[in-house]
Amino acid sequence: MKQVKGRVQRKNSVRMVSQKEIRACDAYAKDYLSYLGIAKTERRAYAEAVRRIEKLGFKPLEAYKELKPGDKVYRGYHGKTLMAAVIGNEPISSGIRVIGGHTDAPRIDLKPVPLCEKGGLAYFDTHYYGGIKKFHWLIHPLAIYGVIVKPDGTKVEIAIGDKPEDPVFQITDILPHFGAEQAGKKLSEAFDPEDMDILIGSLPVAEKEDDLDVKEKVKLNILRILEREYHITEEDLLSAELELVPAGMPRDLGLDRSMIIGYGHDDRVCAYAGLKALMDLPAVPTRTGMVLLCDKEEIGSVGATGMDSTFFENSVAELIARQPSSPKLPGDLVVRRALEASQMLSADVCAASDPHFPNADSPNNMALLNAGGCLIKYTGARGKSGASDARAEFIAELRRIFSDNDVIWQAGELGRCEKGGGGTIALYMARYGMDVVDFGVPLLNMHAPWEAAAKFDCYMTYRAYRAFLAD
Repeated sequence: MKQVKGRVQRKNSVRMVSQKEIRACDAYAKDYLSYLGIAKTERRAYAEAVRRIEKLGFKPLEAYKELKPGDKVYRGYHGKTLMAAVIGNEPISSGIRVIGGHTDAPRIDLKPVPLCEKGGLAYFDTHYYGGIKKFHWLIHPLAIYGVIVKPDGTKVEIAIGDKPEDPVFQITDILPHFGAEQAGKKLSEAFDPEDMDILIGSLPVAEKEDDLDVKEKVKLNILRILEREYHITEEDLLSAELELVPAGMPRDLGLDRSMIIGYGHDDRVCAYAGLKALMDLPAVPTRTGMVLLCDKEEIGSVGATGMDSTFFENSVAELIARQPSSPKLPGDLVVRRALEASQMLSADVCAASDPHFPNADSPNNMALLNAGGCLIKYTGARGKSGASDARAEFIAELRRIFSDNDVIWQAGELGRCEKGGGGTIALYMARYGMDVVDFGVPLLNMHAPWEAAAKFDCYMTYRAYRAFLAD
């Protein structure tokens, strides 16, 4: 956020930076496109993050008996949740700087017993994940990603739909000629999630009717394909995590190539920015810098891999235990003091102002594309219900950091007082008593299969995270 004569400016700021900075922005966006195309699920986002940090010398926590300034360490959990840190000059017990985001995204999941046949067609039965507009997912080509785990521990990785030679999958919809009844319903009632089955096949088994006493011959053919090509049975689908995501890779958006369209910007755009900021730290930071990437944010940060678990505090405890300089205090008091003295940027996206929907905006407090990363002082809904509301002193400190590092940023909130609202992992981190505030990339089409972000905002968000960790 730039200021002129004491007045806050909210405007397209791309032309305020040098050509060198523009080239850096383009290079950043190119690498992010590569990451986003790989990270189609939380497991793949985790694996790609680990691959990248190990290339730069980060080692698993168990490789260290003792931690010293400059050490690069990570800890993973269930192949979904990741903590990565660069140990600072000050002891961890005096507090750390954290960038925390999530790598799950709204999608369509398969039910535990998914395979079925209806009217001579084979389908996978589904259950949607996170906040979606159901009609967004109809008609479009979809890919299947995930993992199937057999009782003996064997894992079968699934990725079908993004290679040129791959088939794709589809949720069908009624044609306009027959759609009068559907069109007359409220949008929230027009699409039954129980009807959002994924079309996966139409051919029956090759045997003649008389040779095979099976009613569901198309389903049987699909089962034989699964066995032949992936060595799995129908029962194996019980221990599977399979997700339906948009088929296709992220791409430049606009004739000027100023934006990126892709699946999963929320919140892999901030996860990537935080990870890269940690990897690009120019020197050993004063405070330990940490990036925390978790799962399940879109459904309330629940479960063992969500932010509402003890993964974060357990990780901090493990780090402190490996620092000889840590104070000797009874019980977990040293961990509690460290958490309370820490600071965090909750790295999550926010809604960008869309000129086609002005009634959703709080005019002076909506993020704009190309105005930089957006700081959101409080989350929640209506009367700040469920909010994590950052204190003014922390905001002032961030203003100083961003100013000292020429970071272009803006401030906003998620829509009009009683129209928008939402939550992030900030709420769960704030319970430790640490300073927390949301800061992330503004998006158009948030929670849609294809979201849009400005390259400049992505880059400035990365710049903000790096400045915060390095300060």
